[in-house]
Amino acid sequence: MNLDRRTLLAGAGAAATASLLTAARTSAAEPVYTSDLNFAGKSVLITGCSSGFGRLTAELLARQGARVFATMRNLPRPEADELRALAVAESLDLHVIAIDVTADDQIAAGVAEAEQINGGPIDVLVNNAGIGITSPVEVQDMEATRLIFETNVFGPHRMARAVLPGMRAKGAGQIIQISSQLGRVIVPYSGHYSATKFALEAMSEQLAYELVPHKIDVSIIEPGGYPTKVWVNRNAYSGELKDRAEAVHTEGYPQQVARMGMEDGSGRSADPADVARAIGGLIAQPPGTRPLRLPVAAGNKPQVPINEVTAQVQTAWLGNSPYGPLIRGVHGR
Repeated sequence: MNLDRRTLLAGAGAAATASLLTAARTSAAEPVYTSDLNFAGKSVLITGCSSGFGRLTAELLARQGARVFATMRNLPRPEADELRALAVAESLDLHVIAIDVTADDQIAAGVAEAEQINGGPIDVLVNNAGIGITSPVEVQDMEATRLIFETNVFGPHRMARAVLPGMRAKGAGQIIQISSQLGRVIVPYSGHYSATKFALEAMSEQLAYELVPHKIDVSIIEPGGYPTKVWVNRNAYSGELKDRAEAVHTEGYPQQVARMGMEDGSGRSADPADVARAIGGLIAQPPGTRPLRLPVAAGNKPQVPINEVTAQVQTAWLGNSPYGPLIRGVHGR
């Protein structure tokens, strides 16, 4: 049966559609990455490419033939020069564009530039840019709270809105959101990081349902802890918060406040390229068969049972409602 869950939505009846969707989804394999995948003809825009997951993904996909738009803030900067030099040295179709995901004007200009170079809508958006600011919640002042929500939640929202008109007009597209294990489970004293990633997860799942009729897939990658530059940036933000925090708030948490700005991710040995390879696997997978959530970690994946239960609850609650084709179009149950 050569059908995917998107085309099945055009079926004659809700019951028949649900049955076929289940068959299509359960027969779909999990995304698999191999180094011989060819992404020629795919255009991919990635945010947060100065380091970490974004930088690794930009290099991996470009080396396997994709046209990559590697975006980052605060240009000019050495990281941008390095990527441009790499593109020249290896003859990669890789373009560096300035985008700060907290700035509406930069997003509009950056996406327009990418679409102009591409000669049409972007095929894949990877919302990777994100930050962490660690402290007890009470210590998180409004400056810190606004910054982390602007970056981790409003940024992906802005980016999706910028690319979606083109994707909808094309009738195809893919959005990949970089969340976290902490988007489903909570560690004390992590500030608003989980709050932002929980929000990103909910926003992305709703978007996935709403984009079923437009044949646009949304997938959420949930990485565990990896040794990337996120720890350096987190320490900087957390240290700034600590310096300006008021004693009336910090005095209740002396041990935790003492550690603010002192986190060390260097002891983590997992390969950050795991996430880049997971993104490649998702892009290679046939449209309409990609999973909504993809945990990526070298060790424990505590969010897996949560993901399974929420999919079951969503389907049991709304699967036979007027929203059923949208829900089953994502979960395939």
